[in-house]
Amino acid sequence: MFLFQCDYNEGAHPKIMERLVETNMEQTVGYGEDAYCQRAADKIREACGREDLAVHFLVGGTQTNMTVIDAALRSHQGVLCAVTGHINVHETGAVESCGHKVLGLPSEDGKITAAQVERAYLEHKHNDSFEHMVQPKLVYISNPTELGTIYSKAELRELYTVCQKYDLYLFMDGARLGYGLAAPDNDLTLSDIAGFTDVFYIGGTKVGALFGEAVVISSDALKEDFRYLIKQKGGMLAKGRLLGLQFDALFTDKLYFEISAHAVDLAERLRGAFREKGYEFVAPNHTNQIFVVMPDRHLARLKENFGFCYDHQVDDTNSVVRFCTSWATKEEGVEALIQAVEEL
Repeated sequence: MFLFQCDYNEGAHPKIMERLVETNMEQTVGYGEDAYCQRAADKIREACGREDLAVHFLVGGTQTNMTVIDAALRSHQGVLCAVTGHINVHETGAVESCGHKVLGLPSEDGKITAAQVERAYLEHKHNDSFEHMVQPKLVYISNPTELGTIYSKAELRELYTVCQKYDLYLFMDGARLGYGLAAPDNDLTLSDIAGFTDVFYIGGTKVGALFGEAVVISSDALKEDFRYLIKQKGGMLAKGRLLGLQFDALFTDKLYFEISAHAVDLAERLRGAFREKGYEFVAPNHTNQIFVVMPDRHLARLKENFGFCYDHQVDDTNSVVRFCTSWATKEEGVEALIQAVEEL
């Protein structure tokens, strides 16, 4: 059985495991104030080309999303995102549990536009009952999106320009950021992202780490007292050095980018096999997620030897499913799946 359900089926990259074993019995201070966390933060700042960035390490994506959003919003404010956004459909109301409404915007490809954000903001501002409604204050995007699509540099710049115009925060969820940066059609760099967002995070859980995300903050307003909220929202690890060690390893010799490219290369091969078979894609992309429309009878046969993620029913005989590669996906698994698809 080969699993293509998600990008965290495996544990961690061997270089991370080696570092964890090597340093296992070292004594360090806790809560992310150790030398390993500081070194990892310095490497991330260097990769972003900015010395003024605040870098914090949190245990997981849900804690990261709700911590960042709660840090940015007052009690009467909400967050704009694509209706398919992770915070809107896959985090069990974590943001709402903090008292902030998620305001979904229509999207067919997982992305939202600067025009949509501007329209939503102005519709609120000019509504006669604006004080009786949740005020938009933060814009949430993910890159890659929940459909595997990515933002271009021009699209991100336009979003940031609109957010600055109306005093909104722009937050990028980078749970799969490595796979977006490795996509052949990507034109963004970490430096671009740091320059065109107020805060973003570099995903580790889905890109080679055992667990953990690295939050990168450029907004001075969001930097203030951020560690209080990390603790309050359950994102602070007592043995914080375990997070720092992992990101130190990921940002040594460009390992993060190397293993991300591996996943994307294998996904492209799978994508080609589906395309050759004549299957349609929900939202064409070149990252590690493949959303494909397939006959249910074909899916039943594939289930015998492969794990994948069911998304939704299209009609009586066809469904949308997701196949996902990762930093650890083996070529033999990809070749086996390709052969199985060809034989359908």
